[in-house]
Amino acid sequence: MKGGGFFPSATVATYMARLFLVRTFAILFALVLVLQALDLLSESGNILAVKGNGQAQILHYISLRSPEIISLFLPFSVLLGTILTLVTMNQNSEIIALKAAGLSAHQVLAPLIIASLGVAVLSFGFNDRVVSRASATLAQWKRADYGQLPIDRGDRANVWVRDGDDLVRVQQVRGGGDAAQLAGITVYDRQGGILRSIIRAPHGRRDGNGWRIGPALRFDVASGRQTRIASLVVARGVDPGQLTLAAVNADGLSFGALRTAIDDLARSGRPTKALEGALWHKLSGPLSSVLMPLLGAVAAFGIARSGKLFIRAVIGMALGFAYFVADNFALAMGDLGAYPPFLAAWAPFLLFLLIGEAVLIRTEE
Repeated sequence: MKGGGFFPSATVATYMARLFLVRTFAILFALVLVLQALDLLSESGNILAVKGNGQAQILHYISLRSPEIISLFLPFSVLLGTILTLVTMNQNSEIIALKAAGLSAHQVLAPLIIASLGVAVLSFGFNDRVVSRASATLAQWKRADYGQLPIDRGDRANVWVRDGDDLVRVQQVRGGGDAAQLAGITVYDRQGGILRSIIRAPHGRRDGNGWRIGPALRFDVASGRQTRIASLVVARGVDPGQLTLAAVNADGLSFGALRTAIDDLARSGRPTKALEGALWHKLSGPLSSVLMPLLGAVAAFGIARSGKLFIRAVIGMALGFAYFVADNFALAMGDLGAYPPFLAAWAPFLLFLLIGEAVLIRTEE
């Protein structure tokens, strides 16, 4: 075994990665099993209260809820898997043997960090392709009180769009794309933030790069005069996607779909800071699995017979819990607008990366 390379050796690296992954996914399976049972106890009554619902609907709920639980507790399972793996190796004097061979702490942890990076990539793909769809469907089903899901024909109500200085309000949008039909249109014509006129029309449709509305009634604010207009084109440059946007559920959208929704909302003049934070967190969240071997490494580099191994394991778990608390706190501050989106998503990750490195250096013996 050579201590100059990044990995201890191919055999040792494979052995450590296998131990780590088996323990991580075994813990995850146990957590999901217990938490899904507890969650089902609280929701099964509401599901079965709907006439016609039975075992099939219970199984459907489990299929939609389980991906959310897996996504939420996967980083925590990585932390526990790391601590269990390193404690076992420490008790068996395997860590001492690796360090006696001239390996540094980072070389000992390298197989676990690379394996956790693979878990992070798997987590991102799972969240993007499975969890987002399950969350969106489950949210719609809950809004329907676990009854029959209504058919979403794309109709939207009370939509606001900004067109330069102008504000456009549409009471109802039917359909989508260039075939979208508008009802109850109100255009607030502004110049330099000062309201000049108000235009109202009962109907509207797509016309070129704008929307033709009519018959319209224009009210001039300065003169107080009303003018009837057969039809006119307003909101040039406002595409149909901006008018058909509903409330955006970040958890129910994939990374690409959420980025597109943010762009559409920004073009329509709506606030996007909270959604931008959620977009960044779709990257930093799965990547938190890479932090867990570093935070749990405090359990590896102490002498097992010193009697402090349990305390070191508790310290590792406390660091992991502290990260999850800081991550949720930063996201909440981002939703309130107190933190910029990038800072809300990445500050806990970078902070605990530095804390993990500092603790690892201080506790290595």
